[in-house]
Amino acid sequence: MFKSLLPLSALAFGALASAALAQDTTTGETPAEAPTASDQLLDLGQPVGDGPQLGERYAKSEHGDWTLACIKTEAETDPCSLLQILKDETGNPVAEVSLFRLEGGGQAVAGATVIVPLETLLPAQLTVSVDGAPGKRYGYSFCNPIGCIAQIGLTAEDIAAFKKGNAATVSLVPAPAPDQRISLSMSLKGFTAGYDTVDVVSNN
Repeated sequence: MFKSLLPLSALAFGALASAALAQDTTTGETPAEAPTASDQLLDLGQPVGDGPQLGERYAKSEHGDWTLACIKTEAETDPCSLLQILKDETGNPVAEVSLFRLEGGGQAVAGATVIVPLETLLPAQLTVSVDGAPGKRYGYSFCNPIGCIAQIGLTAEDIAAFKKGNAATVSLVPAPAPDQRISLSMSLKGFTAGYDTVDVVSNN
């Protein structure tokens, strides 16, 4: 692999050196020209600003155990959702819950994207319950390199339970151990304040 990269590196630096040495014979200065082949081969870098870069996720505010997380875009207002990373008993991150509000008059007043590890038994589905009450089971939508994703709808009753509750339990079944169930605690501390800061997304 490295041998195949060496000739390309030699050409790149050779072209760069030639461009640097090429000067206008009348002024002795390098004329300003359009980007050369060497510019296309080399990463010229971009200015580093104080804020998030385009496409990056950043924390806009904290609400208890929830974070109002936004994605930097070129729009006047960045899209944001309420985020919590779910960890196992040893503190390792296992799942991610990203919640957003909806409008449109449907049964779902909010939605959530739940990302779990790839080695999850998909037919067993995802279960969410609040403070030990009977839970709801949700199917997974798809998997990609970062994990398997469940896109779930939350009713007004679900949100009311979140606001009143202390903690929810998100449980899943690992594919290598289908006889076991992993239960993750999702804190509801700060949920009410955080939920009120999330922009409403059209559901039409």
